[in-house]
Amino acid sequence: MSDIKFGTDGWRAIIDKEFTFENVKLVSQAIADYVKNQRTKEPKDKRTAVVVGYDTRLKGDKFAETVAGVIAGNGIKVLLSCGPTSTPALSLAIKQNKLSGGIMVTASHNPPDYNGIKYKADYAGPADPEIIKCIEDLLGQNPVVMISCAEAGKKGLLEKVDLNAPHLKFLKSYLDMAILKGFKARVLVDVMYGAGDHLMENILKGSSCRAKTIHFEPDPTFGGTPPEPIERNLKELIALVKKEKYDIGLATDGDVDRIGAITEDGGFITSSQVISLLLLHFIEDKKWTGAVAKTISGSFLIDEITKAYKLKLHETPVGFKYICKLMQEEDILIGGEESGGIGFKNYVPERDGTLAGALLLEMMAHRKKSIKQILKDVENRFGKFCQERLDLEYPDDKKAKLFAALKANPPGDLLGKKIIEVKAYDGVKLIAEDKSWILFRASGTEPILRIYCEGRSETAVKKLLELGKGLAFKV
Repeated sequence: MSDIKFGTDGWRAIIDKEFTFENVKLVSQAIADYVKNQRTKEPKDKRTAVVVGYDTRLKGDKFAETVAGVIAGNGIKVLLSCGPTSTPALSLAIKQNKLSGGIMVTASHNPPDYNGIKYKADYAGPADPEIIKCIEDLLGQNPVVMISCAEAGKKGLLEKVDLNAPHLKFLKSYLDMAILKGFKARVLVDVMYGAGDHLMENILKGSSCRAKTIHFEPDPTFGGTPPEPIERNLKELIALVKKEKYDIGLATDGDVDRIGAITEDGGFITSSQVISLLLLHFIEDKKWTGAVAKTISGSFLIDEITKAYKLKLHETPVGFKYICKLMQEEDILIGGEESGGIGFKNYVPERDGTLAGALLLEMMAHRKKSIKQILKDVENRFGKFCQERLDLEYPDDKKAKLFAALKANPPGDLLGKKIIEVKAYDGVKLIAEDKSWILFRASGTEPILRIYCEGRSETAVKKLLELGKGLAFKV
């Protein structure tokens, strides 16, 4: 059980090392015990049932069957996905079917040798820290009770379901299909060998948008690249968008809850830019209202937009579970992370990479402009903000020393600009007077140190990254 640690979003570990069938059974039993303990507290309209899904990772279907066998073995009804599915589709199923929760077998964007388990609570979003603490405390408290899926089916405790069709139907109802129908655009989609399949193509069927999908074949090795839609992992998408003259490139991660986007000339659109664009789309085109949530690694561009429209802005630690909590408590218009996970009003408190990409298309259709022109318009109005992130292999024992040193004795300036604020509630963030900043934080899912930077030019960001790297290795 010491091998089982829940991080930023669930438990992730290396397959056949810590992520074993025995450990999966232990985690599933703890979740089953948690669900049983919640039975008396659930509203009358809730079903004591759990949906189980999996993406395209190695042995994902077998691990999911193991999870289902344990949940059913504890007398809890299981809805088991009949094939690879996405995290947003699973979360939507919780809401639509009024379930107790959901278990997604995925390691999201992590390298191919990882798998993991995300627990989604009855509110159809990431389990909050209190729920995770309850599950961790239940690990090993009771012996594992498991039955086969065949036996569970005979007892009426297991039903195989299609989670993807209801998800597609919902997305088409959420989007302005009328405006998309008349919008001519060529879209290239990279689903990175994950669970995205041909979802974007299916959304756009019958419209004037033409989508083509690459890397849709399930591949547990993800072509040798972690299925994280960041610039360095999207070289083929970028090259094809430029060569074949697509209007936009879109990418989703392994379990489809993160977005990556490319301009028509191959430029990478940062997640903070995507959040900013969609925030403006909701305010100006859709005429929606609400507060905004971003994590500590989010751009000051989001601050500028919320200030201009007098919207309330929340800042949270990294981890969508914190934004999810806000979405349950307040009227949140949009909430997103630097990593590409974005949640939207009138949906579930969950990220959805495909919906984020479709909304960018909807914005282009409303404004009758290219994505590059829209970005330029935003820059002209609110200024230029550039972001980058560097991931370093970094010993765990040095992380605490680094954070303590930066808090106790931060540098006086960043590239000659005076540091005016130090935030230390999630890693350490050094903010300069020109709104440039460096954030140091430990990954919640991998043994690495992340260095995030934002500056007013690409050159400044590269210098900030080098400065951050130097500070990290001084310890």
